[in-house]
Amino acid sequence: MKTILAIETSCDETAVAIVNEQKIYSSIVASQIDLHKRYGGVVPEEASRQHLLTINPCVEEALQVAKLTWNDIDGIAATVAPGLIGALMVGETAGKTLAMIHQKPFLGIHHLEGHIYATYLSQPDWKPPFLCLLVSGGHTSLIHVKDCGIYEQLGNTHDDAAGEAFDKVARLLNLGYPGGPVIDKLATRGNPKRFSLPEGKISLPQGGYHPYDFSFSGLKTAVLRLVEKLKQENSESLPIADLAASFQETVARSLTKKTITCALDHNLTHIAVGGGVAANSGLRDHLQEAAKKHNLTVHFPPLKLCTDNAAMIGCAACDHLKRGHISSWNLGVQSRLPITDVMTLYLG
Repeated sequence: MKTILAIETSCDETAVAIVNEQKIYSSIVASQIDLHKRYGGVVPEEASRQHLLTINPCVEEALQVAKLTWNDIDGIAATVAPGLIGALMVGETAGKTLAMIHQKPFLGIHHLEGHIYATYLSQPDWKPPFLCLLVSGGHTSLIHVKDCGIYEQLGNTHDDAAGEAFDKVARLLNLGYPGGPVIDKLATRGNPKRFSLPEGKISLPQGGYHPYDFSFSGLKTAVLRLVEKLKQENSESLPIADLAASFQETVARSLTKKTITCALDHNLTHIAVGGGVAANSGLRDHLQEAAKKHNLTVHFPPLKLCTDNAAMIGCAACDHLKRGHISSWNLGVQSRLPITDVMTLYLG
């Protein structure tokens, strides 16, 4: 039973957690949402500077909340890919420094693998193989989880990620940043059937469409054109709630169709959902209803484990360390790294 102190700084949350297998001793998250709201999105340089200011207090608080000392820690982990390079460097440098000072092994963790492991934190009995729908601000993927570090990507977005589409549509509607929560809230008051919006499709060279790949840029453009048309017809006000509901309905329907099709085609009876968009009520309702019709089991983590956190990074690190996986001191950070290349982060 390994106890890990984990650090997550891949984007705009400074997070530190202490985890033992699936048990969370502490999970500290310092959000930067208020800092980036004025810009309508994350500014990488601002994010990095804020990580520098908050990383040490977060580490100290994690130890205090867990009521543990460095003697109780078996390893140090940090997210090293994918993400914003400057932000990742803050977490990795802090993690390596702490590991060297306290003579602990260091593990670099793949951010998307962390989202997969959020499922294990809330469902300790959950085991591979299963299908993971990973939906966040930067990623939308369908991943066949075969074992720790062994993944097959079955579907991916070709342009905007689902969370990115929420943010861009929220900007179109002057709803502020981040877009996901505010659109979700407005959608509960709107009519999701009022506006018909297109689901993105990816053409195959031989004809037809890719059954599992996603596209959301066309949907975003369709909302833009619709807003322009509505403004011409009525300059006084827009039906914001109906627009939000129709947009969310289209995203949830697209994600659900392809996820269910992928699970059935690959004989995977269990579906885990991870990433910030996993908190979306429309997606939860659609996918749970569809899974029930096909006798599939679907699991959404609790809301606090959907968004970026270090507990999921620590859970992944516990499994890797238990299997003897340790990273080199020369390991660097990477803005992009396929989930299929997770094992390149470890020696041997």
